[in-house]
Amino acid sequence: MAAVERKRVLVVFHSHEGNTRSLAENIADEIGADLSEVVPEKVVPSGPMKYFWGGSQVMMGRKPPIQPLSSDIGSYDIIFIGTPVWAWTYTPPISTLLKEHPFSGKKVALFASCEGGPGKTLEKMKEALKGNELIGEEWFFAPLKKDTEATLKRARDWARDLMIKA
Repeated sequence: MAAVERKRVLVVFHSHEGNTRSLAENIADEIGADLSEVVPEKVVPSGPMKYFWGGSQVMMGRKPPIQPLSSDIGSYDIIFIGTPVWAWTYTPPISTLLKEHPFSGKKVALFASCEGGPGKTLEKMKEALKGNELIGEEWFFAPLKKDTEATLKRARDWARDLMIKA
């Protein structure tokens, strides 16, 4: 009887205030995935300046340099990609990730954390990831600010269900 090959799964994410990190860690823990954070070389300011800096970076289409990832994306079969929502889309560090790393022919699942609505975040990510098989998408309202346990449970359940189907 042939051994069943286990799929390699990665959760890659960018987080500014910890909301997306919390989701990513819970998802990775639930499905036994590796975890890799997208960290910009230049730290984004906190407080009110983050809105000016982050929003202007999004509007100008900037792709800031990012630190090397802890994992080789090309060696994974399934990749969960998480981002906060900035100016109704994914963050500039995720934009850099999508431009600089090979995502062709992967199964991908997308998730976003936001304090308003997701805007066009997930649609824009899907567009940037054409050539891959989308297996799921979901957005979560600021898990560290409201209904933390319920939100994190929903993220774990979502990821587990996707892995059953994948």
